[in-house]
Amino acid sequence: MEITTPISEHISYVYQKASYDVACKRLLSFKIILAYILKYCIDEFKDIDVNEIAEYYIEGYPQICESAVHVNHSDYIISMNNEDSTFDEGTIYYDIIFYAIAPYNGELIKLLLNIEAQNDFYPGYPLIMRAIYYACRMISAQYGKEFTKANYNQIKKVYSIWICANPPKTKENTITKYEIEEKNIVGYMKEKKNYYDLMTVIMICLGTPQENIEGGVLRLLEVLLSNKRDVEEKKKILATEFHIKMSEDIEEEVMKMCNLSEGIEREGIEKGLYQGIKNIMKNLHLDSSQAMEILGISKEDYPKYKDMLERMNEIL
Repeated sequence: MEITTPISEHISYVYQKASYDVACKRLLSFKIILAYILKYCIDEFKDIDVNEIAEYYIEGYPQICESAVHVNHSDYIISMNNEDSTFDEGTIYYDIIFYAIAPYNGELIKLLLNIEAQNDFYPGYPLIMRAIYYACRMISAQYGKEFTKANYNQIKKVYSIWICANPPKTKENTITKYEIEEKNIVGYMKEKKNYYDLMTVIMICLGTPQENIEGGVLRLLEVLLSNKRDVEEKKKILATEFHIKMSEDIEEEVMKMCNLSEGIEREGIEKGLYQGIKNIMKNLHLDSSQAMEILGISKEDYPKYKDMLERMNEIL
C-alpha cells in the first residue's frame, strides 16, 4: 500500500504545478496560437490572415523535446535551441523562441521572437526590466550566428512577448508595447527606421473573462489559459469564435491543462482548510471536529483531515 505524507503530497503538488507550466508553454507553441499573437501584437503581421501566418510565415520544423511527449507534430513550433548562455552571465532559458518571416516595405525580413508565460507579475522586481533584458540577450546572442565581425547590418529584429496570467486589476485586459523610437533633441535628422528599430517588448496582461474583449488575442489567451473553463467550453469557443481546428494534439494539451489545474486548485483548497483547522484548534482551544464544523467542512471529509493532522504530528 502506498503511504502518503505531507512531504510527498507537497512533492506531488510541485510536480503538478511544473507539469501545468509545461503544458501551458506547449499549448502556446502551436503555430495557430502563435499566429494570433503575431497578428494582434506585431505591426508586420496585422494585415495577414492568421492561417497564412501559421502556414507560411512562422519558421520551424517538427522536433522532439527532451521533457515532452508527442511533440513531433507539424502543429508545434520549436525551431531552435532555447538556451542562451555566456561564461560571465550564466544560463537563461526562454519559454518559446522561434524565427518568423515578415513582409516589410515590399520585402521579406527575418524576425527572432520569444514568448514568455508569466504567472507572477511581481516576482520581486519590475517584470518589464526582465523582459527588456531578455530582448537585449536575444540581440547579443546573434553574434556568431546571424552576423560576425562588423556586419551589424545583419542583426535580426527581436520581439519578446510576455503573457501575464495574473496581473493587478489596473493592468487587466491590456496589451502594451515598448520599443526604440527616434527623437530629435537638437536640429533635425531622419534615419531609416529599420536601422534602429531592432527590439520590441510586448506585455499582454489577461484578466477577468469577458465576452467582448477588445483585441481578439486577449480573449483567445484567456480562454486557453483559464482554469475556470472546462475542456468542452474551451473547445466550443476556440471553434466558434476563432475557427481553430481542434486537432488531437491541441485537444490533448487543453485537456491536460484543465485536469492539472483542477488538481492544483483542489490541493490548494485542501491545504488551506488543513491550515485553517490547525489555527482554530490552536487559537480557540478546540478539537479537530469542532474546528472543521466552524469551517463548514462536510462531515464525510472529517476522517481525511484528521488523518492529515495525525500524519503531520507524527513527523513533527
